[in-house]
Amino acid sequence: MATVGLIVHRGRPEATAAARELSEWLAAEGHQVRMPPEEAAAASCPDLAVAPERFAAGLDAVVTLGGDGSILRAVELVGESGVAILGVNFGRMGYLTEVAPSEARTAIGRMLAGDHGIQERMLLTVEFDAPAGGGGSEPRRQFALNEAVVERPAASYALRLGVSINGERFSTYAADGLIVSTPTGSTAYSLSAGGPVIDPAHRALLLTPVSPHMLFDRSMVVAAESRLQLEVLSDRGAVLSVDGRRLAELREHDVVACSASPHPARLVTFGARRFHQVLKTKFGLNDR
Repeated sequence: MATVGLIVHRGRPEATAAARELSEWLAAEGHQVRMPPEEAAAASCPDLAVAPERFAAGLDAVVTLGGDGSILRAVELVGESGVAILGVNFGRMGYLTEVAPSEARTAIGRMLAGDHGIQERMLLTVEFDAPAGGGGSEPRRQFALNEAVVERPAASYALRLGVSINGERFSTYAADGLIVSTPTGSTAYSLSAGGPVIDPAHRALLLTPVSPHMLFDRSMVVAAESRLQLEVLSDRGAVLSVDGRRLAELREHDVVACSASPHPARLVTFGARRFHQVLKTKFGLNDR
């Protein structure tokens, strides 16, 4: 018997319907099923709800029913636990999802039988201080599969950010923001900001400025063993987002530290997933 978590795109009725069907099928097969409360409510399965802080405990696998955003949600919930994640594509682009909805039962059965591969993807550890009760702050740690972004909270000014690498000051950026991404995240926000594409099999950190107001406007790839620190130097503050989710408002001199986690995300695969072929398909790069 296995314990399987389901992550569901709440805005797609076909995904919530599939969640109900799969949860009933898994239960009939003798497995336990759990969902975060929001997903359980959307799928009309309130008895399967488990609080986010307890979601990963004792979990054997996660199945996401949505797009790449649902996989990011799964990573947020399971963190560095190493729980295998199978993506069923109810989305559009589907860089990270592995199977189509019609293949979900077969794929889950194979996964639970051990008939699958695992592709490891580097996670980003993001450390910062967040407001706490009593007016103070407390250290927080978050994990990202794609990126952490420090950006201006309003469009009326350029943000100034001091960047240090392994404790040594590198430079001060004037830009709309800075993106620190993993190789997986190189095809997300960083790409739209002009960053390079990095094969996700690599381990590296990618620093990309957003609309820089300075001569040095290039992305920079640094070793995965590096620790990047971004210090807010603007008196109007900044905001921190991790994998598209806004986490904190930052004040002047607040620091966000980014480093490679020693524990990867583990994505379930069936057969070889050749990155250049996925890239070619998603971007319509036909042979010339």
